[in-house]
Amino acid sequence: MAEQTVLVAIDIGTTKVCVLIGEMAARGGVDVIGIGQAASDGLRKGVVIDIDRTVQSVMAAVEAAERISGLKVRSAFVGISGSHISSQNSRGMVAVSGSSRHDVDRGDTVRAIEAARAVSIPNTREILHVVPRGYVVDGQEG
Repeated sequence: MAEQTVLVAIDIGTTKVCVLIGEMAARGGVDVIGIGQAASDGLRKGVVIDIDRTVQSVMAAVEAAERISGLKVRSAFVGISGSHISSQNSRGMVAVSGSSRHDVDRGDTVRAIEAARAVSIPNTREILHVVPRGYVVDGQEG
C-alpha cells in the first residue's frame, strides 16, 4: 500500500475520541482499514481542561486504529469544535499599481489576503487560518 494514499481522521469530542484510518480506493472512495475509539478524558464542553489526559485519550484511540490497520499514524486531519472556535468573513482590498493594462499577479493577491487578515479581534483570540473564498477585480468575480 502506498503511504500517500492513506488518510487519518481524528474527532476529539467531550465524551469520546474516534480515529479512522482509510485508504483511497481505485474506484474513488475510501476503504476503512482501521478504527479506534477511547473515552475522552480531559475535556469539558469541548474545551481542553487537562492536556495530559486529553493526549492520553487521543493516543489510546490512535493506537487502537493502528493495531487494526497495521500502520503507524504519522499525520491526521483533526476535527475540533466548541464555543472557543469561530469563523468570521473579512474582505481585503488593495490598489493594483502600474498601467491600466497591468495584470493582477500573485503579489497583489497576497497583499489582498494580508489586508483581509488585518481584521480586529479580541486579544483573547487568535487567527488560525485565512481561507480565500474568491476574488473580485473591477467588479468581476473570479
